[in-house]
Amino acid sequence: PKEVDAVIGVAKAYVTRVGSGPFPTEDLGPAGAHLGDVGQEFGTTTGRARRCGWFDAVLLRYAARVNGLTELFVTKLDVLSGLEEIKVCTAYRYEGQRYEDFPPHQSIFHKAEAIYEEVEGWTEDLTGVTRFEDLPPAAAKYVRRVGDLAGVPVRHLSIGPAREQTLTVED
Repeated sequence: PKEVDAVIGVAKAYVTRVGSGPFPTEDLGPAGAHLGDVGQEFGTTTGRARRCGWFDAVLLRYAARVNGLTELFVTKLDVLSGLEEIKVCTAYRYEGQRYEDFPPHQSIFHKAEAIYEEVEGWTEDLTGVTRFEDLPPAAAKYVRRVGDLAGVPVRHLSIGPAREQTLTVED
């Protein structure tokens, strides 16, 4: 472990889930459909649609803490293009109590309600952007906010499936 300089966590700019189970940020409306369609969120074997929802900072903070993440690679930022408003889950609510950290009991997670912060979306197509500095201001702000909420800086992101559609985020 002493020879490891960086522990990189990889997360989508939104959340997906396969099968049943708790999913506090699931969006069953038009935004969730947008994420599934534009993100091509279908099982490779079954073709079954994945469940789609908003970014969940509670889950990512937990993953960052237990895995000792030092930086993040955020994928599929381009999928959020075209959404006027983007929600980010900052905490959960269960029986009147607010949880900013992952709940201590699985039963709470199963019934938790997401508490959202709403951020400005963007309409621009990101797939041709070659530098972080050239992203629409709202997209750059979203990336920074994801890192702030996770407690780990976003250092790389993808804006499409091709290798050259990977951007480095400078400080």
